[in-house]
Amino acid sequence: MFSPVTGSDSLTLRREPQQARSRARLAELMDAAERLLVSEGAEALTTTRIAAGAGVSVGSLYRYFLDKGAIVDALTRRYLEEFESTINALADQVPGDGWEDPAGTLLDAFAARGVSQPGYRALWLGRHFSEELRAADRANKAVLADGVMRILVGAGLIADCEGAATACRAAVLAADALLHEAFRLDPGGDPMLMAEAKELLRAHLQSVTIRFPPAPTPRPATD
Repeated sequence: MFSPVTGSDSLTLRREPQQARSRARLAELMDAAERLLVSEGAEALTTTRIAAGAGVSVGSLYRYFLDKGAIVDALTRRYLEEFESTINALADQVPGDGWEDPAGTLLDAFAARGVSQPGYRALWLGRHFSEELRAADRANKAVLADGVMRILVGAGLIADCEGAATACRAAVLAADALLHEAFRLDPGGDPMLMAEAKELLRAHLQSVTIRFPPAPTPRPATD
């Protein structure tokens, strides 16, 4: 079950729930929206059906959300933030020699989003984003690109420079497009297309390491 909407999600709410009962009702509405989204797609989301799925009146729904778009916004923000947290956690590990296949590891992390969050996958594949959420999606990709950059710099594979940062952003954009097609073909990610995506990213990473090699480690001074 979803936890109550918090953080930036609260920007989509008409009112912030204060009591435990109100927070539970809000969570039920979010859960009902996600179930409907997963089973029938974004087009099936209506305030009437969401309220019915949560076992509350439409009036209760409108106490928290202006319309169904606000509910979609809240769901999408949570999915984006959860994946950003995953990438940031990977970046904080700074895998010096722990990853034999950085490109494969990163793509698997991307793919895990589609497998573990079927609600996000339904939105992502449908591109059912408002202009506000398209902006949030672009910001999300920027965070992911920064995470990839931190991982590769921390692993000593590339230099910390503008060119490498642009290359990492390109990798994120390419991975997003490839995964979009892989999950459109197969709910679990088409294996053959996933394998090809990894090969493309490995080749790209090899090119990046050649074009933007890390700076040499200074030798210690000698007497």
